[in-house]
Amino acid sequence: METAMPLVLFLHGFFAAGACAPAQALTQGLAGQARVVAPDLPLHPGEALDLVHRLCLQLHPAAIVGNSNGAFLAQMVASRLGLPALLGNPHLEMTRFLTPRLGPHEYKAPRADGRQHFVIDQPLIDEFARLQQHQWDYDSPANRDRIWGLFGTSDTLAHYEPLFLEHYTHAFHFPGAHTPTPDEVLRYYVPLVVQLIDRYATR
Repeated sequence: METAMPLVLFLHGFFAAGACAPAQALTQGLAGQARVVAPDLPLHPGEALDLVHRLCLQLHPAAIVGNSNGAFLAQMVASRLGLPALLGNPHLEMTRFLTPRLGPHEYKAPRADGRQHFVIDQPLIDEFARLQQHQWDYDSPANRDRIWGLFGTSDTLAHYEPLFLEHYTHAFHFPGAHTPTPDEVLRYYVPLVVQLIDRYATR
């Protein structure tokens, strides 16, 4: 009996969208090995977390891959559901990222609903603050080895490897900045995702 191709759920960064370049590169790099689903995440973190949780229950991904804010969300869902995950440059204190960026902004990749503009305001930051307080609620020894971190050595935005290593054991590095280029996704993200699926995914 032929085994179905595993599915990888990709969660983009705060200013990005499911159609972003890292998601496209991951899809390309995993072609023939895994199918990639990369939804547009809602602006509000509670809504985004609910969406990711629902998708995991519906799609049964073999692994979750997130970058920045997407990695922040991925950590919470993966630890809750016991799923393998690769957290790329996880921004584990999104309030620090958002506070100096109050005001109107535009997504850097096209969104499926056509809405390209959004506003960072204090209520949004407060939402992230409440979520941050609960991001380790499902931390457990069983998750320590199957949630991996990948950190760019030139990342100037997120410096959370020490915090990550308080909870997880596997930290990797690549010579890149906060948002990986397509080439970096192919060279560094894809091999780790394949390892995660081979080692931990339920068959």
